[in-house]
Amino acid sequence: MLKNLSKVLSVFVGLTIINVWLFRSNRSTSYRGGDATNLIEEFAVYGLEDYFLIIGIIKVSLAIILILSLYYNKLRLFASLGIAIMMLVAINMHMSVGDELIKLTPAATMLISSLLIVYSTKNSK
Repeated sequence: MLKNLSKVLSVFVGLTIINVWLFRSNRSTSYRGGDATNLIEEFAVYGLEDYFLIIGIIKVSLAIILILSLYYNKLRLFASLGIAIMMLVAINMHMSVGDELIKLTPAATMLISSLLIVYSTKNSK
């Protein structure tokens, strides 16, 4: 049961992050920080320079590793912990600019999902 939960959540988290960063980065959503309409504007809302977009490379890499962990189980803990840390930072950024709670819902969902992956990975052996 836990093993299957870990796999399902790994696909969910991995594909969600890839979707946000590769396919929806230039689209407006109700979850963007402040009044931002794309990722570059959102980073500006948080006071981050453009070079902080390297975060996207890190997140997409961790998402790909998480999906690869379906075949290479030893990668799952590393990738899910990395994503959990990234989501903690994302939640903090939303809170630092006074965003309403709805805007941090996706990051909170990814955080909880990542922590469930960590838990199920550590307890399904």
